[in-house]
Amino acid sequence: MDPTYNPKTSMPPSSSPATGGTISLVAVDIVVLVVYFLLVLAVGFWSMFRTNRSTVDGYFLAGKSMTWWPVGASLFASNIGSGHFIGLAGSGAAAGIGAIAYEWNGMLMVLLLGWLFLPIYIASGVTTMPEYLQRRFGGRRTQLFITILSLFIYIFTKISVDMYAGALFIQLALNWNIYLAVILLLSITALYTVTGGLAAVIYTDAAQTVIMLAGSLTLMGFSFAEVGGWNALMEGYFKAIPSIRVPDSTCGIPRADAFHIFRDPVNSDLPWPGVIIGMSIPSMWYWCSDQVIVQRSLAAKNLTHAKGGSLLAAYLKILPFFVIMLPGMISRILYTDDVACADPELCEKICQNPVGCTDTAYARLVMELLPTGLRGLMMAVMIAALMSSLTSIFNSSSTIFTMDLWKSFRTNASEWELMVVGRVFVLVLVVVSVLWIPVVQASQGGQLFIYIQSISTYLQPPVSIIFLMGCFWKRANEKGAFWGLAIGLVIGCIRMLLDFIYPAPLCYEDDDRPEVLKYVHYLYFSTLLSCITLAVVVVVSLATEEPKPEQISRLTWFTRFDPVEPKEQVFSVEQSKKTEVITTPPNKAGVTEKEQESTNGQEHHQRRDSSSSTSSIQSQSRLMRALYWLCGIERKNQGDDNTGRPLVPEQTIGSLEENPSLKLAVNINLLICLAVICFIIGYWA
Repeated sequence: MDPTYNPKTSMPPSSSPATGGTISLVAVDIVVLVVYFLLVLAVGFWSMFRTNRSTVDGYFLAGKSMTWWPVGASLFASNIGSGHFIGLAGSGAAAGIGAIAYEWNGMLMVLLLGWLFLPIYIASGVTTMPEYLQRRFGGRRTQLFITILSLFIYIFTKISVDMYAGALFIQLALNWNIYLAVILLLSITALYTVTGGLAAVIYTDAAQTVIMLAGSLTLMGFSFAEVGGWNALMEGYFKAIPSIRVPDSTCGIPRADAFHIFRDPVNSDLPWPGVIIGMSIPSMWYWCSDQVIVQRSLAAKNLTHAKGGSLLAAYLKILPFFVIMLPGMISRILYTDDVACADPELCEKICQNPVGCTDTAYARLVMELLPTGLRGLMMAVMIAALMSSLTSIFNSSSTIFTMDLWKSFRTNASEWELMVVGRVFVLVLVVVSVLWIPVVQASQGGQLFIYIQSISTYLQPPVSIIFLMGCFWKRANEKGAFWGLAIGLVIGCIRMLLDFIYPAPLCYEDDDRPEVLKYVHYLYFSTLLSCITLAVVVVVSLATEEPKPEQISRLTWFTRFDPVEPKEQVFSVEQSKKTEVITTPPNKAGVTEKEQESTNGQEHHQRRDSSSSTSSIQSQSRLMRALYWLCGIERKNQGDDNTGRPLVPEQTIGSLEENPSLKLAVNINLLICLAVICFIIGYWA
């Protein structure tokens, strides 16, 4: 496994030995793409009017009014980005079905989110995950640590990879400049993310999910028809050996365990003990404590709908195996010499990557197998995957930056200011994403999906342990959490740097890496890192003071039903006093006629002076009013503006009560879903 990846070399050229010519989109395909963009924009703008976008709750949590089906669809669409279509299919072409364990592991984790973690988050009334850590442990350093780390992870492993994979797909079909493709996509994505908030993101994600499933199922049907069915896939994959290989090497030879997800614990690419433990810890961070995922569940109208969303997402997670990974394996069979090229010089000619061209598998099927019209549909699928993941990341990044970073340094910020900052940060993130392209473009490597997951195992286990201890161990305190997080991340970053300095050898090279890289698989390292972090948290917490009662109540699994402490309404008193002062009639006995005449004269003079500048101000105010309306921001009048007083966000304590019949229905579905997971994992183990 090579933990680095070069997106520049992950796409097949428009002309290759297999096709002998150029394949691009025709007018019908372009029409399909235009219809798709119009549909997405229509859904985005329609959803803008579904919620109040001028409040923190409305913009960042969609007013907590979402039902189970858009929540579940958004969870799925946020997870499945263009990197999945490129990377998961490429992993299937290169090494079989092993990488699908990440998807099926995610099915279990998203159910843990709905039944174990969400009740705690809802009871605590938090908006962001760093905010939960601040309330649970106290202090600011852990909250700021997690906030900065989350933003770094979003840019490093999500935004850049998804954006580049999707943009290169567009470049392949339309022959556009890569930066033009990126800027166009980001402009459309940012438009409804900035203006509509989480409500627009969730509803457009639901529409994107339908498009992704329709297109990918269509391509799956064409792929199986072309290869000759299921049995032909099972037999043909092992025969898909390129005609030109490096002599006396394993290059280009399919793995003997290609159709197993539990593989040799010592010599395989995905050892089964690491799959069970080392894979689950980072996955727990992503599905149970990552802002992108949890924010969608917090937008549900109640706990039952949040659980229903988790169930829908879990069922949908079965599909990537059939609609992404198996077509990637079929692509290797159909285009063996190109997709599975094993000679570095030949690979360099085919896809400009001496490491290999397996990440071209999915794009190759789309551009060469589908007829006119359906190619446009699959382009829409790729763009849908890209935009759904980017909008989710943009909105969640904006949330944690505004609520956890900006408010830490601007404690007197008004709600109106937070709304403006949240929207502006999305635009900043768009610029950063474009500037990050050369960094991703300059990296080297093989399998995109494995690259993402390996980097995750170095950064995410310490965060998972912190949330796990905070939610389920009342004795964990701030010092234990901070030092466990700090030590764990230092160790993880050291391993990550070593992986970049000493990349994994190619199939024809000797492995001369340091022993910690050569003999300790990244999934085993994830397990070791989790144990180290856990030990630090436990030892430091037991050696220092206990958490305060307010750091426990309604913030752990065992205290989630604690009664809500009544809180003093600070602003209601101040506002009532202000209203009282304003509405109190003036004491006319204390005002002389001369003073009254002077006041009237000053007002007349001011009106006369202001009339000359009315026309210029009016045009500017119309523009600003239009901008405020588009963004859903209700700008207060000067007398009503609250910018002078600090924002104290109202803590909405969520109820954990559930309708008994609906609770029974989701619990029965939970058992069914768990049975399905056990069956598919057992069948392919």
